[in-house]
Amino acid sequence: MIYKFEVNSQMKKSDNGSGNTGSGSVRHSIRRRIMVIFLGIMSAVLFSVWMINNWWLERYYIDEKRKEMEAAYEDINAAVLERTDSGESIGNVIAEELQKEWDTWSQTPDRSTGEENFQEEGTLLGTIRDYGDKSNINMVLIDSNTGATILGSGRDSDYLVQKVQRYVLGIGKKHAFMLKEHENYVIETNYDSRFRSTYMESWGFLSDNRTLFIMSMPLASIRESVMLANRFTTYVGLMALVFGSILMYFVTNRVTKPLMRLAVLSERMSELDFEAKYEGHSQDEIGVLGRSMNTLSDKLKETIGALRKANCQLQHDIEEKIQIDEMRKEFIANVSHELKTPIALIQGYAEGLSEGMCEEKESRDYYCEVIMDEAGKMNKMVRQLLTLSALEFGSDTPAFGRFDIHELIGDLLNASRILLEQKEAQVVFEPEGPLYVTADEFKIEEVLTNYLNNALNHLGGKRMIRIVTECGSETVKVLVFNTGDGIPAEDLPNLWTKFYKVDKARTRAYGGSGIGLSIVKAVMDAHHQSCGVENVEDGVEFWFTLDRAEE
Repeated sequence: MIYKFEVNSQMKKSDNGSGNTGSGSVRHSIRRRIMVIFLGIMSAVLFSVWMINNWWLERYYIDEKRKEMEAAYEDINAAVLERTDSGESIGNVIAEELQKEWDTWSQTPDRSTGEENFQEEGTLLGTIRDYGDKSNINMVLIDSNTGATILGSGRDSDYLVQKVQRYVLGIGKKHAFMLKEHENYVIETNYDSRFRSTYMESWGFLSDNRTLFIMSMPLASIRESVMLANRFTTYVGLMALVFGSILMYFVTNRVTKPLMRLAVLSERMSELDFEAKYEGHSQDEIGVLGRSMNTLSDKLKETIGALRKANCQLQHDIEEKIQIDEMRKEFIANVSHELKTPIALIQGYAEGLSEGMCEEKESRDYYCEVIMDEAGKMNKMVRQLLTLSALEFGSDTPAFGRFDIHELIGDLLNASRILLEQKEAQVVFEPEGPLYVTADEFKIEEVLTNYLNNALNHLGGKRMIRIVTECGSETVKVLVFNTGDGIPAEDLPNLWTKFYKVDKARTRAYGGSGIGLSIVKAVMDAHHQSCGVENVEDGVEFWFTLDRAEE
């Protein structure tokens, strides 16, 4: 499977360079959601507080005031019991406490001091006045035996006396609502048509079973307090909603900006742009996420780079396999073509010998000579193929050594003197002292042999072969020139292909198989050197390079 990756180098970016995931294009923004949720919660809380105040605040106040009246009864009743246990009547106790207060006040030089300075703590009168001042409770004590008013606090004392008397007789309770009933007294709310107002009242008897009392507290102040509390809560709530919304806007902006940067980073990563990095330094969850995305970006970049490299290698391997398949097909076709003629000749001459067509010794010798010559060509081609296969598959690696390339060329020319004379070739080689190179001497000799044979097979014109060496600082270039016709330009790149021949008719005029130059190319590749051919004036010049050895 071949993996292909395409990187869109022209990424879509907004004006601020943050990509198309900017806050303006986000349809469902987190900031908007947080703002809506915050406003919804705040509005719901404010509405709930307002509703609770409307429905239960007044009841809560009334219940608290009822508890205050119960506490007032318990305290006053305890004070009464404490005095009456000694046989005193409540009227006498209150008269004594009033006389004592008067005496204390009249003997004090500085009378500008408040009344509270002359009121002793723990007295019955002090307890009653204390509840009157702190809780706005008006109280009247009546002696049930005589009907006389023992104590009246407030300007409506006479009215309260009449009211409690009617209550005892069961009169005037048309609009009464019972809050709580005790053994000696009750607590209830009652609408007073005289003042057109509702009062919380507690009336009954103290524990001495002689003193009748009534405590009254107006509820108008409670309802006014509830209204003011609701109004204040509404104003405060609206202000809290406005300022909270402004504060939430800046808070969510501070939170969502890093998220938007992360969104832009993820978008660029999705487009395989791994150069984008999160640059925040916060230690919260967003900072951890940003650094994790940077790590992910680096690993993705490394992994995708490895995949690309593997993909290129895989594509190269596939192309090489396809090329090898084509070469194998071509090789089979070429080998078949090259072997077809010698095999046919050998078969034909062998059949002639077996059928006794050549009774004369001269004819038999000719037949045998043809058979041996064709067999020799086949043997040579097979050996060349084996050599080429070993070089191409790396099983025949060069044995590098230091030798004199001029001496090697001279020895090759001396060994080929007879062949050169038969071809009437004029060889020019003028070395200037030894020239040492580093290579496999045996394989370089094979390269020179192939170049020399190729030059002899295509020799023409002045029939001259010239061998020249050019010395560089690190390499030596060997050139083999022969006079003759040039090679067509379209054929030059294909000369190194196996079985390739410029002669499209593939005649046997030169007896070559088209493998020699392929062996040259394989040897040079094994040496990590280069080779080539050029059309020059009056002929063709082949060349190859070698590493120069140290002197």
